[in-house]
Amino acid sequence: MRIRIVGAGAMGRGIAQWAASAGHTVELGDVRPEAVKEALDFVASMLDRAVAKGRTTAADRDAAVARLVPLAEPWAAGPDVELVIEAVREDLETKAEVFGRLERALPDSAVFATNTSSLSVTRIAATLKDPSRLAGLHFFNPVPLMRIVEVVPGAATRPEIPALLTELVEGCGHRAVTVADTPGFLVNHAGRGLVTEALALLEESVADPAEIDRIARDVLGLRMGPFELMDLTGLDVTAAVIDSIWQGFRYEDRLRPSFLTPNRVVAGLHGRKTGRGWYAYGDGASGPAPESPVTGDADRPVFLASAGRPETTSYEAELTASLEAAGIRVEGGAGPSAEAVVLVPVWGTPVSAAVAEGGLPRERTFGVEVLPPAGRRRVLAVTATGDPAAARDARAVLARAAGGEEPYGVSVVRDTAGSVAQRLLSSVVAVGCSIAERSLAAPADIDLAVTTGLGYPAGPLAWGERIGAVRMLALQRALHASTGDQRHRPTRWVTERAALGLALTDPGTSPADCLG
Repeated sequence: MRIRIVGAGAMGRGIAQWAASAGHTVELGDVRPEAVKEALDFVASMLDRAVAKGRTTAADRDAAVARLVPLAEPWAAGPDVELVIEAVREDLETKAEVFGRLERALPDSAVFATNTSSLSVTRIAATLKDPSRLAGLHFFNPVPLMRIVEVVPGAATRPEIPALLTELVEGCGHRAVTVADTPGFLVNHAGRGLVTEALALLEESVADPAEIDRIARDVLGLRMGPFELMDLTGLDVTAAVIDSIWQGFRYEDRLRPSFLTPNRVVAGLHGRKTGRGWYAYGDGASGPAPESPVTGDADRPVFLASAGRPETTSYEAELTASLEAAGIRVEGGAGPSAEAVVLVPVWGTPVSAAVAEGGLPRERTFGVEVLPPAGRRRVLAVTATGDPAAARDARAVLARAAGGEEPYGVSVVRDTAGSVAQRLLSSVVAVGCSIAERSLAAPADIDLAVTTGLGYPAGPLAWGERIGAVRMLALQRALHASTGDQRHRPTRWVTERAALGLALTDPGTSPADCLG
């Protein structure tokens, strides 16, 4: 295929390398001719590096470079061009001007694709004489390494074009997911679950950014915590995406932005690129504060207050076994002794509710996370009446109950409905399920896009399925009832599948299936 790429910046040159390496002839144009030369030099250097690392051969490198065709101007005549991929700046007027000029210069048979990440594909297409020839083809940076592409049909896109683009993408070694033309498309939309809930936890002073990041990494298994991720992406970019998706979905509570971000953006606290965000960067930067050492009495007895709920039963057994294996006395009976610290496994409810309902000693009763940790970390939740000395002892007990020579890290957080990890997970699953229930993308595509594009250990539907639809529904109902916040309300997708015994990853039967 002969492909023309308009825009020789980071995305354009990445797409050029990807397509040329896969055997396509690639024309590269930009309004700045010097940008084309710089892009071609960059691609050649990246291919040289691939040869040095054994990822490609010198012959394949030479063949790919030979397939790159520099253009004197982006809208030069091109009778043989079959596909145009636009990768210019995110501005509707700019993109409309580019496609308008291309429409006059290229044959009617050429398919147009925009690499927009935030603009409506339908609105861009509407500026053309023939809007049916344009679709979205959203790559992620760096293109050769991020092996996922969103194919986004506009409202007027010809039905054969998404299939053609999917075939191209997968023929070049990437995975394609078809996504509705909605704010944030799929990956950016699905990614809001993690960061918006992390910001809500910070708003409520449940924990500081470093502690939330530790829990996200060591309990949920994320490669990067939400605040680390915002610093990497840039808070200015993240805040703009959060706002645009929230507004585009008509102020959906589940996607609600935080009041914390606007002032930080105005102050230039954007993250790595400005030297300071949620953390400090550069020379002399200290980074996140180190975790406080464990100083309490690890020999203090423990009373495990059974929640009496199936969601916590397995955890209670595991924690009891870990405590006893570490030589810690776990008390039995109807209530704790005067010396014991009381640990309450929580699932969507606050520790304070357990204190009130069970008549537990408020000064020495603490919550513990029941999600099995991906790393060596436990989480201790402290109420407003918790005794600091008792909390230090409870932390020491949990650190000791590690089941090995290396102790657990133990995060101490403010009591909240559920826990930090449960709220983050519930939000990730809920946003993914809301995408599925609106039919914005197929369940398999949602999970594929999130694991590939965001690097999560599982896609939101598969992650929820690991917990189980019934247990996820109990978590969402408890969070909603405890907080009264509509952002935590159960999704129809989870509610229906819990009732029917259907997997969260199963698309189920649609009306269309019954008409054939």
